[in-house]
Amino acid sequence: MENCPELHVTTNYSFLRGASHPEELFAQAAAYGIPALGVADHNSVAGIVRAWEAAKTTGVRLVAGARLALQDGAALLAYPTDRPAWSRLCKLLTLGKARAGKGGFVLDWDDLAQGGDGLLFVLIAGEPDEQLGSWLHRLAKDAPGRAYLGGAFRFCPGDAVRMHRLDEMGREAGAPLVATGDVLYHHPGRRILQDVMTCIREGCTIDDAGRRLERHGERHLQPPGRMAQLFVHHPDALTRAAEIAERCRFDLSELSYQYPAESDDPAEPAQATLERLTWEGAGLRFPNGIPEAVTQQLHHELRLTRQLKYAPYFLTVNSIVRYARGRGILCQGRGSAANSAICYVLGITSIDPTAAGLLFERFVSAERHEPPDIDVDFEHEQREDVIQWVYEHYGRARAALCATVIRYRARGAIREVGKVLGLTEDVTGALSSQVWGWSEDGVGEEHAEALHLNLDDPRLRRAIDLARQLIGFPRHLGQHPGGFVLTREPLAELVPIAPASMKDRHIIEWDKDDIDALKFMKVD
Repeated sequence: MENCPELHVTTNYSFLRGASHPEELFAQAAAYGIPALGVADHNSVAGIVRAWEAAKTTGVRLVAGARLALQDGAALLAYPTDRPAWSRLCKLLTLGKARAGKGGFVLDWDDLAQGGDGLLFVLIAGEPDEQLGSWLHRLAKDAPGRAYLGGAFRFCPGDAVRMHRLDEMGREAGAPLVATGDVLYHHPGRRILQDVMTCIREGCTIDDAGRRLERHGERHLQPPGRMAQLFVHHPDALTRAAEIAERCRFDLSELSYQYPAESDDPAEPAQATLERLTWEGAGLRFPNGIPEAVTQQLHHELRLTRQLKYAPYFLTVNSIVRYARGRGILCQGRGSAANSAICYVLGITSIDPTAAGLLFERFVSAERHEPPDIDVDFEHEQREDVIQWVYEHYGRARAALCATVIRYRARGAIREVGKVLGLTEDVTGALSSQVWGWSEDGVGEEHAEALHLNLDDPRLRRAIDLARQLIGFPRHLGQHPGGFVLTREPLAELVPIAPASMKDRHIIEWDKDDIDALKFMKVD
């Protein structure tokens, strides 16, 4: 098989491990003619929406999954075959994160056996020893017909013998060998950046890293025919990679987002409730009679909310605002919501859009079919009261905050890279002071020259170059200050939920851009 799928890809959303953006990996795969990439970040699907969008752009199919680390040291790739299996993967990730708390992950074999139906598992092979054999037999027993052994070459003496033994062990256990490249970056040129990221993660310098660095420089996507050459004595392992990709047909477009019904009375559906509250509010806003322009605008907006089925969203925001004002908490809608007469008469905003000549279609448009976005500001000291009410009112299984991807900026990048390469704090501090924190270009040679630093120093030049590459890389997930995703069904069936750093808060693994891409609605 000339070009087979690569099933073991780690992106830079495996924070401080993968050294390429999803977009770079899929663009390189397209250039090489690789038909599919299996993206399996460490205990996470934080980058899977970016990968999905890159797959649509390049035509390389995404096999969506995750790499699961078990308590006893085993590591497995988990790929859902269909939509229900995706839900099970999300639940497993949610379970592992909930047990461990912020930043941790605790999962064991029993969890996979009980919650892994429909998932294909690829055990990541280390040494062909007794421990690996025990894991293989456990996996084959718990997931018959869905168990594989992932083998990647290490490019060291004895590699061929090791791969032969892995092949034998897989056949004996009923978890056959599958070819993988164990990819960490899209191009060989990213190897040094990956080493630097390892040092940042491990808290050491490049000189002291030793065996903590990757043992070889082949952790990139392989050019055409290279995998066939490597696995020339194990052609079935290449065939199985294609078979796994074919079996795993789940696509993120299958995620059917269901907003809460927001209607306690079956006899009055959400749209009818919104219309009733709208006209009641209009009567209160205009006690001397509703102006004709406002009446026409309200009819227009209500028609659109009925057509686009957005009534529950308006009712949610209305409920939150009513709760806050009932508690004496100051709040005010802002942004594009000011274009809505419905928001005005409900008291969410304070500007009459008909009097101000504002256009509703800037807020909601049938042509764009984008979810509405009503931002409401609450007084800072009592915002947490509102957040906890939302959790309790909708249920913690159906409500969570969006994540925010914390990325490297220019100043942080040069400081961390410089430290790894052995530059002094005086030098990295001086360099970082030369650039704006949000600069996309980072520190340049002109900044070093302005500080009279020696540009003939190869470490200084390398630090400047690598810091530029690191700008924009994800560092970790934070929490959106108030962007809730609410669902009718348990949220963990769509996306993993993780504990936030603040007590009694939980976040999903996707941020605002991911939510927008999937057409989920968010309440700010």
